[in-house]
Amino acid sequence: MKNIGLWIAVLVCGVLQAQKPLNTIYANDKKNVALFFPEAIVQGITGASHFVFTYNREKEQYFGLLQAQPGEESNLLVVTDTGAVYSFILKYTDSLPKLNYFIDAENSIASAVPVKERLVGAKKVEGISGALNEFKQFCEYLLKSKPRNLKRKRKAGITVQLERIAYYKSETYLVIEVSNASGIRFDIDFLNVYRVSGKKSQNASYQRILLKPLYRFQMPSSIKNVQRHRFVLVFERFVLGDHQRLQVELQEANGGRGVVLNNLRYP
Repeated sequence: MKNIGLWIAVLVCGVLQAQKPLNTIYANDKKNVALFFPEAIVQGITGASHFVFTYNREKEQYFGLLQAQPGEESNLLVVTDTGAVYSFILKYTDSLPKLNYFIDAENSIASAVPVKERLVGAKKVEGISGALNEFKQFCEYLLKSKPRNLKRKRKAGITVQLERIAYYKSETYLVIEVSNASGIRFDIDFLNVYRVSGKKSQNASYQRILLKPLYRFQMPSSIKNVQRHRFVLVFERFVLGDHQRLQVELQEANGGRGVVLNNLRYP
């Protein structure tokens, strides 16, 4: 019954989309297998109890850990905060072919209903496909435009650069570039954007509010050495007060490296 429930979740607006062939992920009870996604995980369900998929439910996180006990094959369904649905076949094996799986956005098999509710509820264009297509088109336009540099910070070989803040209709678009010259791969735990007011040294007046993106375009889950990625985050349109600033925080998964851009204002 649980397996049946998993497949029902890929219904979008009442229509079951044709599914792509599912990839197989192997796990056992001796080691953790890590799955890295291009967006933060909001739900992960296995079809049988001898497979266990864990992820951080308290804050946005781009990876989850899989373990398994001996038994028959099953499946895993993952939904991310953009509404993308990912599905995999799970198999137990004593010898693991790999410990880390980096999932591309193209591996998504469908979009989940919660995205439609979120976008339509926020009075975006009619229909989820129209909204996402509009976001995508403007993001593509921004990435084709000449890069700018509003603010940049480098730490431990990782550089985060806010290139542009743009406005279109009811949304705010942030163009960001992350480059890696650290000598080793950088796996992203999270990249958060906050609205900050006051100063941290003045605890009574300091406030940091997380801004939830409506859409992420081409944001990677991992950046190899000597690579750089430009991507766009889309938010509901916001206005900063006289004493407010934006803050961008990038944090590594399973590591201590991180970069924070502070005191960001409009261009």
